[in-house]
Amino acid sequence: MPSSVIRRFSYDEPPRRLRVTFTSGDVYDYFDVPPEVEAAFRAAFSKGRFFASDIRDRYPFERVSIAIP
Repeated sequence: MPSSVIRRFSYDEPPRRLRVTFTSGDVYDYFDVPPEVEAAFRAAFSKGRFFASDIRDRYPFERVSIAIP
């Protein structure tokens, strides 16, 4: 899953929580993400592009941790 924006992600179902770790080191949880969206994210050729168009600004989120410089 090489991406210039996203380092890794994980998905927890039943809470439907998508945890995204960015290459900056920041970690965010996105809530109420349907399993089919997670599956499409996993299958997407460009994770960053899919994230920007289909996840960011579409689901409630919370910053879990901030990268320490």
